[in-house]
Amino acid sequence: MAESKKRKKAAYVPPRGAGRDTTNPRWLVPVMATCLIGGVGWIVVYYISNTSLFHIGNLNLLVGFGLLIIGAAFTTRWK
Repeated sequence: MAESKKRKKAAYVPPRGAGRDTTNPRWLVPVMATCLIGGVGWIVVYYISNTSLFHIGNLNLLVGFGLLIIGAAFTTRWK
């Protein structure tokens, strides 16, 4: 059975310090948490107030879910 040839030089190993910065911006977590909590709070208050507190109709759901989507988008950047 034939033997494979040995590699003459070692495989490339990147240096330890190489790569992207692994820290979050200071504003990321507060904005993310505010959007997530604010979105849930907006929807809950809309339903508890029996639609009488905010007078924009079903756009309240759009605002609440919009805040939730923005908060979820920020969670993808969280390291």
